[in-house]
Amino acid sequence: MQNRDSATAGGSMRPPELATAPRRRGWTDRILAWRDGLLTSPRFRRAAAAFPLTRPVARRHARELFDLVAGFVYSQVLLACVQLRLFDMLSTGPQQDAELARRCRLPAEAMQRLLAAAASLRLVERRRDGCYGLGPLGAAMVGNPAVSAMVEHHAAFYADLADPLALLRGLPGDGALAAYWSYAGCNDPAGLPAERVAAYSALMAASNSLVADEILDAYPVDRHRRLLDVGGGDGSFLAAVARRHPALELVLFDLPAVAERARQRFSAEGFAHRATAVGGDFLRDPLPRGADLATLVRVIHDHDDAKALAILEAAHAALAPTGSLLLAEPMSGTPGAEPVGDAYFGLYLFAMGSGRPRTAAQLAALLRAAGFGRVRMLRTRMPLQTALLVAARQP
Repeated sequence: MQNRDSATAGGSMRPPELATAPRRRGWTDRILAWRDGLLTSPRFRRAAAAFPLTRPVARRHARELFDLVAGFVYSQVLLACVQLRLFDMLSTGPQQDAELARRCRLPAEAMQRLLAAAASLRLVERRRDGCYGLGPLGAAMVGNPAVSAMVEHHAAFYADLADPLALLRGLPGDGALAAYWSYAGCNDPAGLPAERVAAYSALMAASNSLVADEILDAYPVDRHRRLLDVGGGDGSFLAAVARRHPALELVLFDLPAVAERARQRFSAEGFAHRATAVGGDFLRDPLPRGADLATLVRVIHDHDDAKALAILEAAHAALAPTGSLLLAEPMSGTPGAEPVGDAYFGLYLFAMGSGRPRTAAQLAALLRAAGFGRVRMLRTRMPLQTALLVAARQP
């Protein structure tokens, strides 16, 4: 890590007297300063809350700010519902709170508090005669093991965030989340035993169901002959590809212990005759050659720039001369999902100790630096979950 004092010692940096010189304020700065002055004024806030035309805006801002304050409580209400399998219970029909308390083994008062909290979050709904049924958000959890797995997994992330300043001031990768993603700070990830990769492989397998259909609906992989999935985990994405495209040859590359899990999946699902799993470390070992399509599904954002570039260069070297690369992951700055990229993934990857969220433009720059060209973005139905870039291999 660069010494902070060296920032003013290098010849390429501005002299201290220039670095501290005030910047001349333009019209935009003046307008924003005026706006900030209004919004920080208690008198203006009271007036805005009282005036009929500005009252809805003032109330919305107050609600948004309180939601930030109470967000952890909301997430823990969801966690309690998931741990109790409450949504599965209600999927068969509305039930009385007393019956739910009995099934969940909770005191009646505690069950009523939880149901009221869940109803306010639209996870459940109050129905007639004191019954509760599924709310619109709770209904979306039924039959969706990927989201439930992520909700339960966040206990490690929240443990690291219990003292956010300690996390930010400490060394990334020292907490519970980094221990979970055991490859992130490991000097020899290829040597990890099966038991060290089991938990995160299972989580990735569950969450891949959220993105596989999005990717396959957005890009026609059947125009290719051989697909290489780099960092493909236990093969859940390639299994989704295999079910849709029975003529496509499939190759997976991941750590040896993870690749073994993929072999077992391919065999169990009947794809072993056209799906191969190769074990290795993509930062040290060459990738299998000959594919005309390589996929990186939620891999690059797990790595810092130097390693991300090395992975992309390895994919470039492995592809056929006319091959393409498909990069899929949540991206920073995605319209309508900005907090997902920079707030959620920004701190998640920091706690993990590896990687960072990137904009589409930053990823495109990495792709070009690795030798790819004609980089374009593809539309997906749910860009909050995944965005797609496709790039062509350049000679």
